[in-house]
Amino acid sequence: MSDRSIDVLSAINTDRLLETAVRLVAVPSWTGAAGDAAERLAQILGDEGFEVSRPIADWSAAPAVVARYDTGRPGPTLQFDGHLDTVHLPFVPPRVAGGVLHGSGASDMKGGLAICVESMRVLRDTGALGRGSVLFTAHDHHEAPWGDGRQLEALIREGFVGDAVLIPEYLYDRLPVIGRGGAVIQIDVCRDGTPMHEMMGGIDQPDVIAAGADLVLRFKALNRRFASDPATSAGRDSVFVGLCHGGEIYNQSPTEMRIEGTRRWLPGADRKAIDTEFCAILDEIAHAHGVQVDGQCRTVRDAFVLDVQHPFVAAFQDAHQKIVGAALPEGAKPVMDDGNTFCHHAGIPAITHGPNATGAHTLDEQVPVSELVRVVKVYLQTAMNFCRP
Repeated sequence: MSDRSIDVLSAINTDRLLETAVRLVAVPSWTGAAGDAAERLAQILGDEGFEVSRPIADWSAAPAVVARYDTGRPGPTLQFDGHLDTVHLPFVPPRVAGGVLHGSGASDMKGGLAICVESMRVLRDTGALGRGSVLFTAHDHHEAPWGDGRQLEALIREGFVGDAVLIPEYLYDRLPVIGRGGAVIQIDVCRDGTPMHEMMGGIDQPDVIAAGADLVLRFKALNRRFASDPATSAGRDSVFVGLCHGGEIYNQSPTEMRIEGTRRWLPGADRKAIDTEFCAILDEIAHAHGVQVDGQCRTVRDAFVLDVQHPFVAAFQDAHQKIVGAALPEGAKPVMDDGNTFCHHAGIPAITHGPNATGAHTLDEQVPVSELVRVVKVYLQTAMNFCRP
């Protein structure tokens, strides 16, 4: 590692980095209601002297946050992108214990947002970028099923896009070069009439629970078919049911049943064919059981493939080698995130790399401060590599 890189990395202020993360975690920001957290982030960046704008980007309840650092010398733009919203669980305030930050969004992904802020500070303070600029975008509407990705898609449509993007989600052990797309399945199985006691005619009504159970079994059979297909580096297509609810009491014939789950697919899949198959299954169940079956298979993110020949990938792998001592092995992205959206909608290479954090989508999110510092180092070195004169 060069003396210049060592000087830049030594400019990281761990206390300032942690304070930023704590200030962001301290603001509740459930999906669709991240406005106060966006205001807090904009204030932090503005107080640092960065140029900040607040595009509505299709969600006026929480305008996005956009900040820039420009060297004034022509060159590529490296983008940092993160989501401000958290899943709809009870709010847990921030606390730091034993070198670990706890609290709502600590790992997913306000710790990541703090990484981006500190990286911009250091790049600005040290003048380490040889040319080009850094664009930082943060937004609501990430977490499904409450959010539908609309704000990031609007930012992309409005031109808030760099030449490559780093996303500090909590994936740290691989270079994600391929990933499945996915949709949220939501189905209502209904019958006409009112809820009835089974002995007062309820047993003779169309059985929405039996129809729902049959539907779940059809999905299980479809999943078995997928499992028989040859596995790819990204895995296989899948369908999963995680929620079934119907009825109010044990001897009442209900009028509706709710089913929710996911449908995931490989890169190159025919999305129209997936929808057609889904609708055909619902129609068959409705006809067989004499009920109404209404459902949607709502896309959350599409599948992606990373162009590993892009110079950005080499810049990142060299940075990881310098900071950690080894390049990352290539692998599949196990979950969907906004990197899928950048690859699919913006056509730019997106690398998801963040801290080794735990507890995402639980009440015990936590991220070691040492991991926040490590990722800042990787981001700084990647930026210096990518924007080298």
